[in-house]
Amino acid sequence: MSSHPANAPSTETTDSSGHPAWIGRYRVQSRLGEGATSEVFLARDDFRDRLVAIKRVRAATMAESAENHYRTHFFDAEAALAGKLKHPNVVEIYDAVPDPVMPYLVMEYVSGVTLRRFCRADALLSLDQIVEIGFKCAMALGYVARRGLIHRDVKPANILAVLDKGHVVDVKISDFGSVLDTMSDRTQVFRVGSLAYMSPEQLDGSTLDARADLYSLAAVLYHLIAGRPPFDANTQPALMHQIYNAEPPSLQLLREGVPPRMHAILQRALAKNREDRHASWDDFAQEWSSLVANAEVPRGQVQDVLDSERFNLLRSLEFFAGFGDVELWEVVHRARWQRHAFGDALYRKGQEGNTFHIIAQGRIDVYRDGNRVAQLGAGTSVGEMAYLAPSPDLRTHAADVIVSEAATTVSFTPETMDSLSPGARHLFDGAFIRVLVRRLHAAHEAMAHPRRIL
Repeated sequence: MSSHPANAPSTETTDSSGHPAWIGRYRVQSRLGEGATSEVFLARDDFRDRLVAIKRVRAATMAESAENHYRTHFFDAEAALAGKLKHPNVVEIYDAVPDPVMPYLVMEYVSGVTLRRFCRADALLSLDQIVEIGFKCAMALGYVARRGLIHRDVKPANILAVLDKGHVVDVKISDFGSVLDTMSDRTQVFRVGSLAYMSPEQLDGSTLDARADLYSLAAVLYHLIAGRPPFDANTQPALMHQIYNAEPPSLQLLREGVPPRMHAILQRALAKNREDRHASWDDFAQEWSSLVANAEVPRGQVQDVLDSERFNLLRSLEFFAGFGDVELWEVVHRARWQRHAFGDALYRKGQEGNTFHIIAQGRIDVYRDGNRVAQLGAGTSVGEMAYLAPSPDLRTHAADVIVSEAATTVSFTPETMDSLSPGARHLFDGAFIRVLVRRLHAAHEAMAHPRRIL
């Protein structure tokens, strides 16, 4: 364990590689990158036994000047979000240390690359991957917007891609140094962002809302599809003129296989007047993800069901009615998704078990002694009594549970549930209570009015 307190001033000692051996109580392992005002290191948090990324402001940039005042402001803006943004597609800021010499942020470490890698014409992603990236980014920025925040610098370099065998399996929004907090009375810095992805109202210095970030994300997606941004010029004045006045070239002319509606969705999101863009992040996300759901964009071979499809399916199920987006993403990533053919048995009478299923699609019949006693459809649960049973002798199934219409289920084990956050487990408890209350009510009605029950 290091004796370096987290908030102690930096005492710079370097190792043979030239980077500091320690930053506060964090043991530095390597340098991940650097820019004009800051540098990023990979470090180990021995106290929590995890890798972290440390973004440290360079000492020289903290000198007294108007320019460095803005840089300090950007550090403060990001530091104010420490511990406040917890979403699977947003890089979490764990801590902010206002070191008087070199202040630094301690952030979630994401092993991967930025989307800049896939903006070149010779390294473009498949269209279905781009749809998935857009959906996840839109849902993440919607989460951010509901907290009164506008990122203001959505660009490929600020979106981290998690790779598996070269395939993008997840993304995370990073770098909130330019964030605008609409609920804060702090002095805000305006006209920030990256010009190629900035909306007209950002260039104007107008009052912003979430539709400025929507424009920027659309510009990023356009770049990922076409290998070039929607507007491109050799000088800043020429680029600004295009952003104000020009329409982006048709994507069908820039890449083969782009469906017309894909360009139409981005064209709307890139509208000069924000009133002409999608009214909400959810509106954009649902329309964008429907490109794969409606088979307008062909599904890739790596993943037969996209995370976006699973998320939207869960959102439509009664069991998950009380779940927020963050908790739904937990279920998408933690649960086991299973397909069952007609006639398959989820459980047999006398079988022991502690798993339970939520029916996502299809129908399940429950039989006791050869008689069908219940039919369960999408949004209902089965097996939860064995899961909730307080002792092993109560975990024996008393009925046969048979698939009567090809089904997809979301299944859980005690280990799965233990891996969920306390908030998600609390929502499951509430859902179980609602299920049990409905079944008790049905049983009561059956006893009081047996002729009404078929």
